[in-house]
Amino acid sequence: MTRMPAIIEAEAGLARQFADDVRRDLRKSPKELQSKYLYDALGSSLFEAICRLPWYRITRSELGLLVRFAPRIVSVVREPAMLVELGCGSGEKISVVIDAIAQAGQSARLHLIDISEEALRQSARAVGSSAHVSVVGHRSTYEEGLRRAAATREPGGTMLVLLLGSNIGNFDEPAAGEFLATIRRALRFGDAFLLGADLVKPEAELILAYDDPLGVTAAFNKNLLSRINEELGGAFDLTAFDHRAVWNAAERRVEMHLVSRRAQEVHIAAADVTIQFASGESIWTESSYKYEPDEIVERGARAGFRLLDQWTDRSARFALTLFTAA
Repeated sequence: MTRMPAIIEAEAGLARQFADDVRRDLRKSPKELQSKYLYDALGSSLFEAICRLPWYRITRSELGLLVRFAPRIVSVVREPAMLVELGCGSGEKISVVIDAIAQAGQSARLHLIDISEEALRQSARAVGSSAHVSVVGHRSTYEEGLRRAAATREPGGTMLVLLLGSNIGNFDEPAAGEFLATIRRALRFGDAFLLGADLVKPEAELILAYDDPLGVTAAFNKNLLSRINEELGGAFDLTAFDHRAVWNAAERRVEMHLVSRRAQEVHIAAADVTIQFASGESIWTESSYKYEPDEIVERGARAGFRLLDQWTDRSARFALTLFTAA
């Protein structure tokens, strides 16, 4: 019988950390906000809408690769199996893996890790009908949730960590390398790691994916200001900021910004800070780094992983890479 997840408040200070991060990051030059805070309940729902837009191909491409190669992916898993998904989204992709586990006649314990409670609930509903998985949700950062999940594993068996949706692209260097090394340290020799990463593609295609004609991505980005207003007593006028996406070719990343339309002052009560904006000044809210297939393999090797398989959607330019802990 499937046990529905207990949403574990793995970090009791998440609200305080939000305020501290906002105060620190808006004082930087250039100003920034961490992309993980885009995902409150509304932000998670808006992101799911983005994933269905024709211009944003990452989710459909990755899902197609998972459907084709899930049997190979789960072939490396041995009971007692533990699956850990870092950044769970809607649960559509992990459901494909769970179905493959079931078809192989196995069962698993699934740990969902996300700071968005809405994302945890969506994923839980997606896999909740399977009799082959028990689920625990951790409302936590990736690092803390992974640490807590790994501490509960049984002797023997395989732990499979999944970092999908090109979430690795939100980490700059050296943070991406450090994060891959953190994942490796949580694993035992012979455990597995599945990494989804978006690849370099034409600039026009990238800009459409991050600044769509329907304005869904703009709403997703501006919702971060709405969240600060709601949760931290901010005084942002959402009409005074524009969404902008740019391709930084030198760094091979798409950047999302919120650009101030005028000179203004914004007070944020819970962060105990007042921020001055010049006209045209921006808040950098997200980076999405793009890769080449060989580069993904090399990064994994530097973190202590050995390549098992890599599958690429050549049309959408997306790669799914399966590693083992070496």
